[in-house]
Amino acid sequence: MGKSKTTKFKRPQFNAVGLPVNAVKEVDAEEEDDGGDGCPAAELLEKLQSPSADVREFACASISRVVQQSQTIPGFIQRDAVRRLGPMLLDCSLAVKETASGALRNLSACGGQEVCEDMVKHDVMTPLTALLRECCAGFESAAEPLKDQKNAVEDVANEAVNLLWNLCESSSQALSVFNRAGLLDVVVQCLERHPQNVELAISAAHCLHTVTEDNPELLCSLNTAVLGVLENVLLSSQPGMAHTLLRTLAAGTLWNMKGSLPAARQAQALNAVVATLSQCLHLDTGTLIPELRQAEEVRHRNTPAAPDAEEQAAGELGVEEMDEEDAPKHKRSGKAARADGDFSDLLPRGKEELREATALLTAQQTSLEIIVNMCCSDDPSDDEWEEESSSDESDMGPDGLCDGVSSLMSPLCLSAEVHGALISHSIPEKVLKKTEFPRKEAMDVCHQTSSWRSLIKKMQRVQSRALTCLHSILSTMDAESLGGAAALQGAAQHLSTLVFGAAEMPKDEEFLEAVISAMRSLLQMIASKNIPQCMTPQQLMSLSEAATRCEVVSVRVNAVAILGITGSTLAKEKGTAENLQMIGNALLQVATKDADLVVNGEALDALFDVFADGDEAETAAKNIQLLPALKALQPVFKAKIRKEGRGRYNPQQLCVLDNIRVNLRRFIGYLEKVVKK
Repeated sequence: MGKSKTTKFKRPQFNAVGLPVNAVKEVDAEEEDDGGDGCPAAELLEKLQSPSADVREFACASISRVVQQSQTIPGFIQRDAVRRLGPMLLDCSLAVKETASGALRNLSACGGQEVCEDMVKHDVMTPLTALLRECCAGFESAAEPLKDQKNAVEDVANEAVNLLWNLCESSSQALSVFNRAGLLDVVVQCLERHPQNVELAISAAHCLHTVTEDNPELLCSLNTAVLGVLENVLLSSQPGMAHTLLRTLAAGTLWNMKGSLPAARQAQALNAVVATLSQCLHLDTGTLIPELRQAEEVRHRNTPAAPDAEEQAAGELGVEEMDEEDAPKHKRSGKAARADGDFSDLLPRGKEELREATALLTAQQTSLEIIVNMCCSDDPSDDEWEEESSSDESDMGPDGLCDGVSSLMSPLCLSAEVHGALISHSIPEKVLKKTEFPRKEAMDVCHQTSSWRSLIKKMQRVQSRALTCLHSILSTMDAESLGGAAALQGAAQHLSTLVFGAAEMPKDEEFLEAVISAMRSLLQMIASKNIPQCMTPQQLMSLSEAATRCEVVSVRVNAVAILGITGSTLAKEKGTAENLQMIGNALLQVATKDADLVVNGEALDALFDVFADGDEAETAAKNIQLLPALKALQPVFKAKIRKEGRGRYNPQQLCVLDNIRVNLRRFIGYLEKVVKK
């Protein structure tokens, strides 16, 4: 039923990141009990007007902590917190600037799109812009920090850049202000600090990766200096996972900017991007995470415990208990952005190894998402089944480009070059390796240590992203490029082990969605090349049965598509009528009983493929009474389209459904001729 294509990944959403540790002041128990509702908003906001910088700092830090409990946010918004916190960004005290930025940052992260829009409406971008320019001017003029001590101005800049990133991710109006105010240069200046302050540089890189996506207006303001800074980051060789994440984000930003690269630099830039992603994926998390945990244990043995160690441990527990799925979903330009938890900023400064492990997993997840986007064609002529798959880049015309640069370098135009770069850097093999279940040693050390348990979900997410990435690669490359029949059979055996190796079928929706899409693409390729497959019809039936119970529509769509691919292959072989009957009954069940028209349509389309031709198909069709079943379904399907279609489905989906309605009528006619033979 149309093509199987991968939705482009939007940038991972910001989350409820915490206060700078050196600015946190615990709100004492008495104050937490004030106000009946447990929200001391009025008192804290009042303290912002204090003549004492210490009191103002305390109030900002307390607000930053309190708003991480999302139920408290309405109390602050109703009391005009944004308008009262905004001027604090330009306070005479650096500490107040930093904690005020942290408070607004957490408010934007925990409050969702509505709060972000409210912040922009109340003109928070004006003092934020002034603060960022002030910070950049102060980078060099600030007193030289002592060895191993960060520049206080850079601490303020880090909070401010994170606030900017949050707002631009969630608000198209904030992004417009970013473009008009020329904030690109400011963020690039923060990125340039990477030799001195990698934490600030990573925040800037996250921001750049967000604002350069689907932003043709910004592409026109790019210049060779910006490209030069990104290239310097990509060519940097500092060790450590934080720098690996930094280089990965720079690679993603460069890919976003592909439409503005001079023609002479496109091939070089593409190679640099893919080389960076390849180096990141080459790292073995199964080995590195246990090594980092062991290094933490050694450091703890050699370092006396700090007096506030118990308080920090309590803080860590709060971080672990924050589930990634609890982070708010946001939209920009009408598109949903996937919330993807990364609470590494909440970790105490003494958690260097855990920060490194988190950076490694974030870098690998980001690398896989970038590769997915590289494989996605933006050709508007391609039929698309998923509503979200459309790309803004396809709407860009010559007017969106600035003088002196080449025409837009879309993935479609680049297909040969991208294909060559991915193959030359062994990306398909590295992606397949990442689809393996996280290694037991790494899972064990994370299970054993409370503060490391949050990494388990991150490791599982890397695996799911790798499976989605494999689906994209299989959908866009030919069998020979991927190693031929032997390699494809090996990949099929691997996916079979992932799904059928355990005692029970997988139930995790994210994993199921990713693995079943990869399996569909692989089976399509194997079937098109007449390569024998290692999965039995009974195994595929059990997978499809599990998938059809899943609430995610795309999982159910892919499940019935897999049955269609398997059935149409079996229909060409002798002695397969019994298996075809099993598949036919399953597809009829979905076509008649699934609540979603998209899934109904995919099941009917699969039935057309399975029973289109052949003696075995004819025998199976008669045995399951396919013709009377479809005749009974025809008016129901037609009425369902008329009744539900326009309210729930987009025009493109309705067009596909209408084609299936027509094909159903024709297929019934074909079956009637078969019966008369």
